[in-house]
Amino acid sequence: MDLIPTRDQVVSAASNLAQQLVHGSIADLRPMPRTLLEEGDQRQLYHYRPSASAPRRGDPVLLVSPLAAPAICFDLRRGCSLVEHLVEQGRPTYLVEYGDVDVRDRDLGLAHWVDEVVPRAVEAASTHAGGRPVHVVGWSLGGILALLTAADRPGLPIASVTAAGSPTDISQVPLVAPVRPMRGLDEGDGLIGRTYRAVGGVPVPLVRWAFQLSTFQKLVSRPLAIAANLDDTEFLAQLEAVDRFTDDMTAYPGRTFGQVYHRFVTGNALVGGAMQLGSREISLSAITAPVLVLAGATDTIAPVAAVREVLQHLSGSLEPRFEIVPGGHLGMLTGRAARTSTWAVLDEWIDEWSDVVPPKKAVRKRAAATKAPASKQAATARKTPAKKAAPRRKAATQESIGSNPTRRYGSGDSRALGR
Repeated sequence: MDLIPTRDQVVSAASNLAQQLVHGSIADLRPMPRTLLEEGDQRQLYHYRPSASAPRRGDPVLLVSPLAAPAICFDLRRGCSLVEHLVEQGRPTYLVEYGDVDVRDRDLGLAHWVDEVVPRAVEAASTHAGGRPVHVVGWSLGGILALLTAADRPGLPIASVTAAGSPTDISQVPLVAPVRPMRGLDEGDGLIGRTYRAVGGVPVPLVRWAFQLSTFQKLVSRPLAIAANLDDTEFLAQLEAVDRFTDDMTAYPGRTFGQVYHRFVTGNALVGGAMQLGSREISLSAITAPVLVLAGATDTIAPVAAVREVLQHLSGSLEPRFEIVPGGHLGMLTGRAARTSTWAVLDEWIDEWSDVVPPKKAVRKRAAATKAPASKQAATARKTPAKKAAPRRKAATQESIGSNPTRRYGSGDSRALGR
């Protein structure tokens, strides 16, 4: 609002206040309709109801939630919901989430998500979508789980991997700088280790406080921001939706938190591109699928430098790509600016790596173009970049997402690698 509000601003502010008083909410927080396909130990796979007005488009998309954060990060509110956007685009959309965590889950470690949860969700989504390969999209720690799964299980039906706001070099995260010197003082037997084992995990209030601390400046200035934007319905609706997101934080399983804390926060396990999980080492260089890495321009939890470091370890990926988009940690995924930035990048990426030709026609076309047996065509089509790369590169223009490092979002660091 202006220092001296206009008549229209006063009317809009009064309308927003009345909406809150009468209905208790400005934001449309209705979840997108979905169906539970299968569930297991800390695993629920959902399929979102297709749009009746949008024809099916491309291969299925699987959204991978981070631990502790609610899965509504992908379905924040109507108008700012990545799920809503994907469904309205006609994309078969799936979500894996983990349910509530209590003391009974204290022994679950990272291996549970990399060995069981994410791989089974990929396989089930692919089967439900008619055997099509799946675009795996993970946010925050969900992105790291997606990367580790793709590296550990290259045989999964994965069309591409997108890691959004997923830091792999924790030394580049200022928020954890005070914690890192504690390495060696608390290797599982110190106060922190004893505490999370005793209570079975990290309780919800502490998880919520940690997220709020990352946006402390916004938290302090919140009253002034609300007063200055009383006439902005979209601003108030977004604030309300983010509040609900924060209130819905869940607990961390004890063993998983211990591994995240010791390996990532204090140990910076992935800075070298590999980490030990159980009796094996998982190397990110083993990922063969195309990988899109997204970083939020103002993200304090996963700063650009911390996210970008993963690129040097994706030597096996068919095509790694890096993009900087507007917003902080949550805003980059589902903020108001995401509609014309992050989602546009994701749309083009998925279209580029989806086979939109019906499977039977695609096999006949490839069989005619190459003289190899048809049975080998379907198995190797996605592994052979030459047939797809040429038309993509030829079509890239100044208006193409990822093709021009100076065009978009005011960041010269956004770029497509290998072009």
